[in-house]
Amino acid sequence: MKKPAQTSATTTDILMVSDATLRGFVGYHMKRAFNVVQADLVRTLQPFELRMLTYSALVLIVDNPGLRQSQLADAMDIERPNLVVILDELEGRELVSRDRVPTDRRAYALTATPAGQLLCKRAVAAVEAHERALLSGLDDATRATLVAALSKIEKSGKSRA
Repeated sequence: MKKPAQTSATTTDILMVSDATLRGFVGYHMKRAFNVVQADLVRTLQPFELRMLTYSALVLIVDNPGLRQSQLADAMDIERPNLVVILDELEGRELVSRDRVPTDRRAYALTATPAGQLLCKRAVAAVEAHERALLSGLDDATRATLVAALSKIEKSGKSRA
């Protein structure tokens, strides 16, 4: 008579996955927190038909009229060809305009249209509300400490590059 086949534990047998080892890494906590922030931000920007990248680009253009495409790519830390897709979307919605720089025919200056400025103002207010709600459990001192720590990590990473 055949012995019954022994079954090994399958993924359905595991009731809870332990991430204890990963929880020992700051980066893992940062990623988990970013996932929460990102998911909520996606919902916040949806009524404006903006994504995180298009929102970031629009804010930077509104805050820096005449910004060149290369400067925007550097500020957003993205490749210039990827920026073109973002700008095409914003320009197609008549939120920004690209105008040749008279002193450098290869460069374009970016300017928000009145519609882009209005949408940006409304989206920024929504993102501010999103952040207030999401970070409501942090007092001002903790929030300042968090921002300072994240800034130090960013600077440390740039100096290592």
